[in-house]
Order: sequence, then C-alpha cells, then structure tokens
Amino acid sequence: MKTDIYFYTGTGNSYWVARTLANELGDAETHPMFWNEEEKVASRGDAAGLIFPVHIWGLPRRVIAFANALAKDPTKYWFAVAVNAGQVAATLMQLKKLMNANGLSLKAGFEIPMASNYIPWGGPGPEDEIRRKINDAREKIKTISAVVVRRETRPVEKGPLWQNVLLSGLLYKLSFRHIPAMDKKFWVDERCNGCGICEIICPCRNIEMNHEKPSWLHGCEQCLACIQWCPREAIQYGKKTPGYERYHHPEIKLSDLTSLAKEKQRGRSE
Repeated sequence: MKTDIYFYTGTGNSYWVARTLANELGDAETHPMFWNEEEKVASRGDAAGLIFPVHIWGLPRRVIAFANALAKDPTKYWFAVAVNAGQVAATLMQLKKLMNANGLSLKAGFEIPMASNYIPWGGPGPEDEIRRKINDAREKIKTISAVVVRRETRPVEKGPLWQNVLLSGLLYKLSFRHIPAMDKKFWVDERCNGCGICEIICPCRNIEMNHEKPSWLHGCEQCLACIQWCPREAIQYGKKTPGYERYHHPEIKLSDLTSLAKEKQRGRSE
C-alpha cells in the first residue's frame, strides 16, 4: 500500500518528519510541495499525507494553495502532520475544513512539537531540550505510522479552546494578509559575502540577489529559511536577532535544501 507524503519546509523540521515517517512506513515517497499551478496534484498512492509547519497558529499560504490544488479523489486516505513550537491551536481543524470544501476528507491529523525556529521571538532553547523533542517526535511518528498503515479515522488534534479561538481564530486572521510584507524587517550585516544561498533555498522564491546582496520581494511566508541557513549568520530580522542562536534541524543538511531547490527548478523547466 503506497503512501505519498507531501511536505513544506523552511528550516528542516517538517522535512525531517516527512523523511522519518516515510522510512517508518516503508512503501512511501516524499515530495516537496512544488507543483505546476496550471494542473491538479494527483497522488498515485492509495494514501497521502501533508506535513508542514504551523505559521502564526494556522496554515501557511503555500499549504493552503497546495490543498486547493489537490485532485478530488474520495477513495484516497488523507492524513496530515502539523509541526509546531508548542501551540498547534486550530491549524488542523482549518485544514480539515478546507479539504472538506474541496471534496476531500482528512481522515486523521496529528501535531508534533519541535524546537522553535521563529527567531524573532528568540532561539531554539537548550540543546538537551531540542534533543528531547526530537526523541519524542520519533515516538509520535511511530504512532502516526501505525494509524496510517491501518487507515484509521481519528479526530484531528487541536489545542485548548482559548488557543483555537484567540490564536487561530483571531490573531492568525488578523495577521494573515500582512505576512507577505513582513520581510521588510530583514536586513544583512557586514558579514554577508553574497553567496546567494538564501536566494537558492527560499521555498517561495521571495529573494533575489542585487549587487551581491539579498533583496526580499514582499511575497514572504515567514518560514525563516534565509536567516536560519545563512552560513555566516549575516541575515538579521529586526533589532534582536544578532544576539539569538540560529537553528535548523540537526539531521537536515544545507545540501538537502539545495537539492530540493534544484528539484523545484527542474520541475519549472520541464
């Protein structure tokens, strides 16, 4: 029973979850959320999953667009995993409602807390805490794998009522339309050597190099891949990030992200 796993990642947490789950399932393939926007996304497996980070207590724009591009297939078993920094809130409920509106049924939805990569609010925390979360995630992935193999239907996981109402219901909705322009707070310091890595790995192609310095194009999704993967820690956001520790998943390498970028470019050229 083949499973297709579609993932969206910035700093590697969701990519790691997708890769680990695929290994646990066995007959599974991972696919980054890159697609021809003129066509529907049709999974060839009898089960398919969406794995993505929670952005400001809700679905990232890319995940919304991808879900809207899914081909209708009422026979397919759909599941989702929302990777978050401790507050999944109503993100999976939002996805379930969106998929229902598109004639698809989300049979199960899971949350996995990981180290925070939202550096404007601080670093990822102590190393032992990061490692504990990774170990807990491995155990949760085993549970998810068993549910998917059995094709079980379960209620999607969610936060307490106050999070669902205040964070997903109010703050997410108030913030959503402002996210693309939030990149105006990015800047580079004197350590930038114009390597262009930020341009290459940005999953929404929101960065271009001008005079060997990155420029942000106001189509940001706040994944923060650029600031977290900069090898010289030259990219900053606001005033505080020069003093904050960078983070990307310790088992994901920069070469993994650049390979995904090349895969995206090949898809555009075909």
